[in-house]
Amino acid sequence: MTEKSFIDRSIRDNLSYIQEQIASACAHVSRPTQDVKLLAVTKTVSVDRINAAIRAGVDRIGENRVQEFLSKREGLDLDTTKVHLIGHLQTNKVRQIVGKVDMIQSVDSLRLATAIAERSSAMELTTPILVEVNIGGEEAKSGVAPDELESLLEQIAPLRGIHVCGLMTVPPILTTEYEKRKIFSKMYQLFVDISDKKIDNIDMQELSMGMSGDYREAIMEGSTMVRIGSALFGERQY
Repeated sequence: MTEKSFIDRSIRDNLSYIQEQIASACAHVSRPTQDVKLLAVTKTVSVDRINAAIRAGVDRIGENRVQEFLSKREGLDLDTTKVHLIGHLQTNKVRQIVGKVDMIQSVDSLRLATAIAERSSAMELTTPILVEVNIGGEEAKSGVAPDELESLLEQIAPLRGIHVCGLMTVPPILTTEYEKRKIFSKMYQLFVDISDKKIDNIDMQELSMGMSGDYREAIMEGSTMVRIGSALFGERQY
């Protein structure tokens, strides 16, 4: 077996297992499997392995760093694959990434939202974004505090050039299923509360939460998009 064939088979097998787990978690709470999208997290993953995942059926990838994505972009098979930026975005990198990704998931301030909106408008684009929420209140993590979310959304809503499509979160590292589901439930309630307010230009379509270690619990508490890296590609090689 060639190295390429081995990589293809390994990733295909991993993807099949993840899809089975997604279906199982959905069935556990009587949700249709198609309610949940899989985003393959490609931080530190080589172009060859990303393309292997695309060949296996992955149709969304998520990159953490602007420069890393731009260095890989030309080699990726992106004809039928959407790209999301999921890592912290500095305002001085906005010009480099707007128009090159299909969604920015990590907007957590009016300043950043404004920069994306201005660049998008200049390019005659509307960039879909998610607002990142620091649901665990961790000092080391980015994201808006839950009690400041509504105010931020009301300030973002009038901006032309962006469209808020939902929320994203990176929860604290938790060990038990109960703890994981409790924090995801809190995030889902925030998602529902904002949806009920019907703020103009704010559509709660996507709730991006759940990663390799907790995506089952996230799905059972309402996630519409799970971000899977190591479970698909193996442990990261830094």
